[in-house]
Amino acid sequence: MGFNSSLEEVLVSGEALAEWILQAQADANKANVPLYEVDWFVQGVSSLSQSDLSLGLYRDRSAIPLRHSFDWLAHQWRRRLTERVPVQYLVGETPWRDLMLTVTPAVLIPRPETELMVEIVQTWVEQQPPTPQVWADLGTGSGAIAIALAKTWPHSQVLAVDISSAALDIARQNARRNRVETVRFYQSSWFDSLGDWQGRLTGVIANPPYIPSQVVPELDPEVAHEPQQALDGGDDGLDDIRLLAKQAPQFLQPGGLWLTEHMQGKSQAVTTVLAMANVYRDIQIHQDLAGIERFVSATFHPS
Repeated sequence: MGFNSSLEEVLVSGEALAEWILQAQADANKANVPLYEVDWFVQGVSSLSQSDLSLGLYRDRSAIPLRHSFDWLAHQWRRRLTERVPVQYLVGETPWRDLMLTVTPAVLIPRPETELMVEIVQTWVEQQPPTPQVWADLGTGSGAIAIALAKTWPHSQVLAVDISSAALDIARQNARRNRVETVRFYQSSWFDSLGDWQGRLTGVIANPPYIPSQVVPELDPEVAHEPQQALDGGDDGLDDIRLLAKQAPQFLQPGGLWLTEHMQGKSQAVTTVLAMANVYRDIQIHQDLAGIERFVSATFHPS
């Protein structure tokens, strides 16, 4: 996580910070919160690196700039332990691929496994003839995927779509923060406002709501702080995936890429949805870094 040095700094000694960290770790241990989150938290409010913290290289420093006072740190860390607020929301940002992204409760916290969607797109593009690219990131949230696509292919056009105006505000901030100017933002329920792009998209990439409605209340307490409309995928978790599979053919170029993330255990159900549409070929299941089937891709071939 990164330290925003433009904010007013509070100077503390390395010794005092080390003492605070030890206490925070003890409290985290009692609350069954992973100890490494203390380091995440401190990195989010300082310029210290993971190496600084792991090796204790900061302890002898007489003055370490922090973004906030110890009182603020103590209050926010207490919220992490008692209210189970995700640490990313407490510090207001999270790393993802080579990006640093602003996050608030208006957007889902981008997960590391979702980074692989960009790798899947890269592999697919390498197998295609060079052509102008137009990508649509549907349900963009923080803008993570759209911004990563725009940075990977700077001469492409990228459409970042979300039904939430609050989420789009965060996505726009993140595009500016990461110096990306080629993303166009649309407030829309999926394809509803993309009429001008029919038949023009190189690829449709989505990390849609995919948790079955009855499972959402059973998720970790941290997830309760994230936007529920970005989680709930209907009775079987496939409502939005079905809609994306049905509507995408109007917008994809022939041979275009369709790619979604999905819930663990739903790969076969998603491939069945695509097969029944009779316009998708090369339907493939992709695993995440843990070896869990997490994504399904296909190419659009009109009959």
